[in-house]
Amino acid sequence: MSVNASQAGTAPAAAARPAPLVWAVTGYRAGERAQVLALAEALGWPFELKELSYRKLEFRTSLFCGSDLRGIRPRKSSPLRPPWPDLVISAGMRNEPVCRWIRAQAGGHPLIVHIGRPWARLEQFDLVITTPQYRLPDRPNVLQNTTTLHRVTSERLQAEARIWQPRFDTLPRPYIAVIVGGNSGPYTFGPRAARRLARQASSMANVSGGSLLVSTSARTPLNAARQLSEDIDAPMHFYRWRPGDDINPYYGYLALADAIIVTADSISMLTEACATGKPVYMFDPGVGSQSMRGVPAGTGEGNDFRLSAMLYGWLMRWGPKRLSRDITLVHRRLIDAGHVVWLGDPFPDHTPPPLTDLGRAVERVRALFDNP
Repeated sequence: MSVNASQAGTAPAAAARPAPLVWAVTGYRAGERAQVLALAEALGWPFELKELSYRKLEFRTSLFCGSDLRGIRPRKSSPLRPPWPDLVISAGMRNEPVCRWIRAQAGGHPLIVHIGRPWARLEQFDLVITTPQYRLPDRPNVLQNTTTLHRVTSERLQAEARIWQPRFDTLPRPYIAVIVGGNSGPYTFGPRAARRLARQASSMANVSGGSLLVSTSARTPLNAARQLSEDIDAPMHFYRWRPGDDINPYYGYLALADAIIVTADSISMLTEACATGKPVYMFDPGVGSQSMRGVPAGTGEGNDFRLSAMLYGWLMRWGPKRLSRDITLVHRRLIDAGHVVWLGDPFPDHTPPPLTDLGRAVERVRALFDNP
């Protein structure tokens, strides 16, 4: 699929030489896919989307840093053939071998920009755009951003507001969006966390005389989503995430919200909320050893148990840092910069500063071509 600069909603780059040909190899997780598209769109260069179909049980190429297509189903994927690109943007371990294969077929010509945490050596990439939770070392080809890349623009928010406002006219303002993630690493979002979130969000809405705009996500466990909807005691519009749903109010919620609550397990959703310029409150799903902010044990309903969360916690404590991530590092930077506070804390009396990480990423990618 080919996308030009006007379709991406950005102005074409003003350059004397032809714009580079870009392939956006989209990720297999929603957050990675959104970041790849965000960078491709923001560059303003024509780009082609490369959708890949992955084999579930093929990990040899990824784990051993191979360079082939054994991890995908070529017949069910976008064609990978000439003309070869000048730039490949991608994310995720399974896409790394594909990007190396593309470079090999093109005679080593394409530049490779990887978003997130790469598993191959950093020297194999022309640029890695990462965030603090991956704890990558500083290198000339590593851009250390605070937030993930995002597709939230004022134009998109205005368009979504026009679409969704009539559907919420019966709900009292202010609107408080509640964006719900799910299980992540050592943190579990289950029925107990959902009850606590329902109580705190309902209190915030009722005190202000407003209502809640609640959206679950692909990672939200069904029992937690059900508990949340049952326990909310405030006017609300509740959306249960469905795959491939064309009528998803997520961006409408962001556009219309006067404040936003986000479960702190998702850095991507936190970034998108912060990009609106509205007050953002982070919800901590755990207490005691499973708390992101240090909430004492014995508070509220306690923690939801998940064996894999316990094992991940051990990995973070005793295993190599390369094999885990620490999202609390991002939380601290967002709080220090004035973008967010923890739910229950007062938001500072100021307008949150704008996010600049996407612009920094665009500048670094363009510099690869200005200073080859």
